[in-house]
Amino acid sequence: MPDSFALIVPFAPLAAALLTSFPTQEVGGSKNYRFGLWAHVVAFGFAIALLLQLASSEGAHIRLGWDSNWTFLPFIGVTVDRLASIMMVIISGFGVLLYRYSLRYLQQDQGQGRYMTLLTLTVSSLLFMVMCSDLVMLFVFWQFLSWALSLLVHNYVHVPTAHSSFRTFIMHRAGDVAFLGGIVLAYQLYGTVEFSELFKRAKADPGVVSLLGTGLTLSGATAVTLLIFVGAMSKSAQFPLHMWLPDSLFAPTPIHALLHAGIINAGGFLLTRLAPLYTLSTPTLHVVFAVGLITAILGSSMMLVQNDIKKSLGYSTIGQMGYMIMECGLGAYSLAVFHLAAHGLFKATVFLNCGNVIHEARQHPAHPGQHLKGSPASPKIWVAGIFTSLVFPLAIVVGAHHILHIPIQESQGLLIFLFFTWVTASQALLTLYRVRGSTKAHSVLLLTVVLVSVAYLFAAEQFTHFLYPDPDLVKAFYEAGEIPVGLFATVVAGFALIIVVGWTASFARRRGQSLSFPKPIQSLREPLYLFFVNRLYLDGVSLRVIGTLRGLAERLDKSRLFLPVMIIIGLGIAGLMTNPLEEVSFKSVIGLAVAGLLLPLFPLHGLFISIATKAPRPIGTLLIVATPILGIVAFCSFQNQFSEELLKVVSIISLSGALYATIKAIVQNKVSQRIAYGTMALYSILWWHMGSAGQLTNSATLFAASLILASFGLLFGWDRIRLRYGDLNLNQLGGLFLQMPRLALCMALLVMAIVGLPPFSLFFGYMDMLLDPQISGPGVIVALFTWFSASWIFFKLMQRLLFGPNTSNLDGDDLNGNEITVFIVVILALLALSGISHDWLQDQVTASITNIWK
Repeated sequence: MPDSFALIVPFAPLAAALLTSFPTQEVGGSKNYRFGLWAHVVAFGFAIALLLQLASSEGAHIRLGWDSNWTFLPFIGVTVDRLASIMMVIISGFGVLLYRYSLRYLQQDQGQGRYMTLLTLTVSSLLFMVMCSDLVMLFVFWQFLSWALSLLVHNYVHVPTAHSSFRTFIMHRAGDVAFLGGIVLAYQLYGTVEFSELFKRAKADPGVVSLLGTGLTLSGATAVTLLIFVGAMSKSAQFPLHMWLPDSLFAPTPIHALLHAGIINAGGFLLTRLAPLYTLSTPTLHVVFAVGLITAILGSSMMLVQNDIKKSLGYSTIGQMGYMIMECGLGAYSLAVFHLAAHGLFKATVFLNCGNVIHEARQHPAHPGQHLKGSPASPKIWVAGIFTSLVFPLAIVVGAHHILHIPIQESQGLLIFLFFTWVTASQALLTLYRVRGSTKAHSVLLLTVVLVSVAYLFAAEQFTHFLYPDPDLVKAFYEAGEIPVGLFATVVAGFALIIVVGWTASFARRRGQSLSFPKPIQSLREPLYLFFVNRLYLDGVSLRVIGTLRGLAERLDKSRLFLPVMIIIGLGIAGLMTNPLEEVSFKSVIGLAVAGLLLPLFPLHGLFISIATKAPRPIGTLLIVATPILGIVAFCSFQNQFSEELLKVVSIISLSGALYATIKAIVQNKVSQRIAYGTMALYSILWWHMGSAGQLTNSATLFAASLILASFGLLFGWDRIRLRYGDLNLNQLGGLFLQMPRLALCMALLVMAIVGLPPFSLFFGYMDMLLDPQISGPGVIVALFTWFSASWIFFKLMQRLLFGPNTSNLDGDDLNGNEITVFIVVILALLALSGISHDWLQDQVTASITNIWK
């Protein structure tokens, strides 16, 4: 099969998404959906063919690529190896199942078209993600998954789902910020983001990172892998970034199946894909193991106290993801992939069937099974129970390992896999022991458990050999993840003790008995129950922290001292780090002042804010475009006059301006003010980059053009709303999606653009600026924080403005043809800028500035 056929797998669902996005006359019965189903079937078929092709020869892989316009990534490629092919089969298989299930699940629903489009886009993004051969393209699809998931879990008129959607997006965004920080650091240390070359350079020289001038140093590989792991934590719901997953349970059932069987596995896949890099940092692997261990314990504990089937399944997934991350921390990457595949199949089946269980329980309510009453269990019954559900499963697991010649003593990863296999088999046999039935039925069920356990272990061992044919590589992974023997033994012994005590209490309770524990332990039962049923009280803590920070921001916003204090702080830091009066001419100061007034530079931002919030429309909307362009012209005209020290001052004070604008934007209830200050924060990042680089670079040009277009589009959209309803604040608006769906779609796309999400050009300009070799230092941290804050500001604005209940009972016309045309032009321009040559764009801007100056 030609290598290019591999692209059919992700492009088939993408084609289905594009087709189902078009409106159809027949709701729920369109031929578009049948085409979408067949597209998923085709993708699944080609994924299986690719897997068989790669399985036939050891070390085979498929690599395709194209030249790009980016200096940091001159070659965009996709690589299909055995890991990618396995994930493609899993994802495309789930895609077929969920698409077919959704056809009837949402039949006659008015939002079915939107839902089916987002579902297929998510499947396509997952397929593209597992095929990527570099960090940047993987991050592109990683981000899109966050956006798509936040929309899929969002019922637009249901307030709790709006809150869960926001939490999902923001917690994923927090992980994305750390992930991007890891990419930036990796590029600065190793000069590449392409996987194979990155692994080679990091192995040759891991590098050293200084922690913000404190004198403390850290291995470069450790710093990079820790930052990327935070991104994996958010996607795979690891403590403490797990809170978004239980809140997403309002989503449609197929989305739960996709989330718990596909999206949430992204963290484990990421660690496995970067296994050669993580092998270089044993401390990071220890952190990974610890986080997975804590998550597994807390997730399983919270699952036990739930009284809702979906919540139980949700917390079960958190516990299972913790176990998967533990395996990665011990270097057992192949077992982690095998586990995520098995867990995905199981959890998708359970979620798709839980509706039937709930329906059956409502139709035929019945009381839970009663515990046995009567005399206490005899010693023979206890011995039989212990042997059947504890000793016998252990004998099965250990015997199977010896029969299959699995050297469990050589790896902690294999030992932990054996341990949890024993726990699972023990739970199955304990359940079997409780079932009443004939001896023949028990024998058949017992034989089934034995066969399944042996087959599972055999499949796991063969899967390891298939994924990593080189045994030396597997051994290196295990050795890198080993923790001290005493600590490992303590962890296993502690888990075993918990299992045995839990088994004893459960068995005794089932027999109508109760165990007597010491009073100190008895006194802990109720507090522990409340602790876990209240989700570790993290919701209350987060609300308290956010409320405190917001209250502080509101006080700063109202204070007259806020602006001068931020100016003093910025100038003070600049004075300590530079000599701002050195070689500064009067002409350069005037030029900088003119540029800073037009292209908002803190503290000369007043003109821009006034234009955005007070200027009469449509003049103000046009000036939002004209003044930044003139500011760029002024900067380029005077940039030869700016001394190096003056540019350093600009870069430092612009960071102070980014923090100032962020705080101001978060507390604004006026839509125009929130847009103005949020945009100013992003312009401050542009000034920071220009000051650090000393010129208007290609990436800065792309970023500036994209930001001008996106801010114009948002303010134009707000003007359309204000013309219909008046100048209302956010507390008086809401639910406009129902009245103005076309406006809502356009505004959502523009918010997607301005928060720096692909495929819009602002994302690529932002990435290019951060990966500029001239950029380094604490400014990168402020730039990342500003990016996260802008996501918070504009996503919250979109939700409060467009979604939720209609707070004002407003009724207005949707966009007319001319207004839609303006939005389409802006959105297409933001997409087109992503694909054009950066050098060509820079040449056009330079030529235009030259002509204007002449």
